[in-house]
Amino acid sequence: MQLLRLDTKQIKIGTPLPFNVRDEGGHLLLACGQVVASEAQLQGLMARGMSADIEEIKTLAAGRKVEAAAHPPNVFARWRHAAWTLDALLKSLDQAEFPARCDALAKEIIALVSQDCDVAIYMSVRQESSNPRTYGLTHALHAAALCQMVATRLEWTPPRIFSAVRAALTMNLCIVELQGNFAVYGRLSHEQRDELRLHPEQAEARLRAAGVADEDWLQAVRQHHEHSDGQGYPSGITDVAEMAQLLRLADVFLAKISTRESRPSLGAKEAERQAYAEAPASNMALALIKEYGVYPPGELVALASGEKGVVIRRGATMQTPIIATLTDKKGLPISGGVKRDTALTGFAIVAMESDKSLVSGLLAERVYGLTS
Repeated sequence: MQLLRLDTKQIKIGTPLPFNVRDEGGHLLLACGQVVASEAQLQGLMARGMSADIEEIKTLAAGRKVEAAAHPPNVFARWRHAAWTLDALLKSLDQAEFPARCDALAKEIIALVSQDCDVAIYMSVRQESSNPRTYGLTHALHAAALCQMVATRLEWTPPRIFSAVRAALTMNLCIVELQGNFAVYGRLSHEQRDELRLHPEQAEARLRAAGVADEDWLQAVRQHHEHSDGQGYPSGITDVAEMAQLLRLADVFLAKISTRESRPSLGAKEAERQAYAEAPASNMALALIKEYGVYPPGELVALASGEKGVVIRRGATMQTPIIATLTDKKGLPISGGVKRDTALTGFAIVAMESDKSLVSGLLAERVYGLTS
């Protein structure tokens, strides 16, 4: 495959693509005929090394059909594409097919988590390469995935899990832009704080107007900032629906492990500790801890061997994950890492690693591909 690097002038927002758009590795991002819905999506594609296969362009020019399945999108590309799908979805609330499109995206998230839960966790922990302006979109996707993981561990029925995933995708639909601005600037005006307090009820109202009739979904969105002590908002109720409690847990936990302009991110272990401290009797908090573990995929660690690496798989216990090395025993960066099982004495984890430069700019595909 011979790839041609594209620029923004070759893509028209809102117009069907004349060719397949691929990343710098040749993996399919958008198929011929699909639409780039926004400037933010276009910039996101550019950040992935937006390219096209020269042979495919020639084939299309000759009037022949291009088979996009030759290099289907991998799980990481599908996660990235889901963010732009959500962006387009939330901008289509006034369209009759909104509920069906939301169902389709929820099914894609459920499929991605079911296919590889470790990758879903990795994507939520390692967010350095994400554009902070799209924080509201990626946060919703990670919240939906976390809700699915916890609900599945708690043995909720599939229809109930489906409602929770859709609720997580849409709970912040009124403040997606506000979330992005806050991630960039780290502050809110008085008007924006008022907007924040009103968004649960506004989101519910807009979903009802868009044709959503699932009362569990709607109730969870309306109550996802309520708290059993009555100190939540917008109504200060104490009898909070279980699904809304799950949304709040995912929302707060993921916000804590995400970097903001105003503060660094918390480590997953500390965020888990805080979630448990807030509700020590909560089976949801315990389920979250069991899903993420002490060293979740995406966490940076130092090994007894002297090597440093990033967790890519949960292991036999919460304390013994599988990692991909990023440095050699002398701490020098390496171009080709290996897989280490930290259950083995020589490769036991001895410390958390705070140097994010080790993984900065390193595609998740490459991290996982290094150990294939």
